[in-house]
Amino acid sequence: MDSNTTWIDVQGDDGTFQAWLALPRGGSGPGIVLIQEIFGVNAHIRSVAEQYAADGYVVLAPDLFWRQGAHIELGYDDADWKKAVELKGKTDTGKAIADVAATVKALRGLSGVGPRVASIGYCFGGLLSYLTAANGTVDAAVAYYGGGIQNALDRADEVTIPLLMHFGGKDSHIPQDAVRSIAERFGERDNVEIHVYPDAEHGFNCSHRGSYHQRSAAEAHGNTLLFLSDHQ
Repeated sequence: MDSNTTWIDVQGDDGTFQAWLALPRGGSGPGIVLIQEIFGVNAHIRSVAEQYAADGYVVLAPDLFWRQGAHIELGYDDADWKKAVELKGKTDTGKAIADVAATVKALRGLSGVGPRVASIGYCFGGLLSYLTAANGTVDAAVAYYGGGIQNALDRADEVTIPLLMHFGGKDSHIPQDAVRSIAERFGERDNVEIHVYPDAEHGFNCSHRGSYHQRSAAEAHGNTLLFLSDHQ
């Protein structure tokens, strides 16, 4: 893809960590903080960063597992799934949200980044993107199959920025009752948009996984680009 990529340092509340930077061909554009799944800033997340860079965005993906080891990246076989669950279990959600906020600050400080920054997160990152939206840290937020959002609906009234959520209709990790509870909680809020892709499983956006669903991934990407163009 037509992008430049590298790791850069980000100063957090309790130390310095790194984030993967992907630049568009022109070197400038609106900003996106891309928030990892439980598998780290792996080949999939880096490819997504490059995809959005090719779309004209400056993308920064923080390494949220840095306290347990820098640049941990996992695949999707059974052994790596087990490691990923262990890593997530050892990760303090509050500290991860603080790391996202530090990454937003770092991104805003980069030359060539437009005045508005969005967050896009996947799975665990989807939950963090939602909570980042509730904190008002970004100007718009996107959550792909955000596990646990249904358990954080007490923050719903704090979401005043534009928020887009994507869910799979066949998600075996997020029950459809949970998706319905999220939709009901937000009702007809003008700033919140929810899409359910009927044939999609959990992780449908990840081409590195067996659950990848090309049609749903393409639709969700298109919906995300339209959403960002309206709110950035």
